[in-house]
Amino acid sequence: MIYNAPVGEVIGQRFAASFLLLAGAWLLSGFFGILLGLCAGRYLNRWPDRLICRFAYLLASLPTFWVGLLLLALFAVHWPLLPVCCAWTPGLSADEADWAMRARHLLLPVTTLALLGVGNIALHTRERVAEVLASDFIRYARAQGDGGWPMLRFHVLRHALTPAICLQFASLGELIGGSLLAEKVFSYPGLGQATVDAGLRGDIPLLMGIVLFCTLLVFLGNTAARVLLARINRGWEGEHAV
Repeated sequence: MIYNAPVGEVIGQRFAASFLLLAGAWLLSGFFGILLGLCAGRYLNRWPDRLICRFAYLLASLPTFWVGLLLLALFAVHWPLLPVCCAWTPGLSADEADWAMRARHLLLPVTTLALLGVGNIALHTRERVAEVLASDFIRYARAQGDGGWPMLRFHVLRHALTPAICLQFASLGELIGGSLLAEKVFSYPGLGQATVDAGLRGDIPLLMGIVLFCTLLVFLGNTAARVLLARINRGWEGEHAV
């Protein structure tokens, strides 16, 4: 109704714009969340752990729109380093926008969305690393002379990384929900902004289509997490059997 186009066509066009935003935020939140969690678990109950935990709790409690507005105020208004809005410079067509321009316009919304997921991944990874470091096989590895970051890399990482990756796949729903507000704050022409516009202007067919599409994405993310976890568990059981 509001776009004068079929629902499937609107969803396809808007999701194509949102894909880079969601994929970039998903990868960044997973990378930095796991990295911070490893560091916090490695230095459990010491100052790096306390600092990372406070930072993670802060990120987990901040609303998306507030983070977006703060980044806009800092890096687009106070220090005009990045664009204020849109997927490319207003007045240009999509064909005239190069990849460098698109990347600059993606930086702030991607950072906003990535900060949403860093806290949960970091806290989850920290707990898993602390649990693994307290296990018997780590004590045995230390008794053989292993220690420091090499031990963390070869013995701890493989056991702590899998649950974090599964959680990352399962967090697609939270990421999609955060994109609704992030895209609206940055006027980014993606699926999130189309959802908000459809809700505010009463475009029920489009809203229902987007909800069904997002439900499918969340289902695929949860299924991928379950399949990945089951495969890795079978691999570990095979190793222990040998």
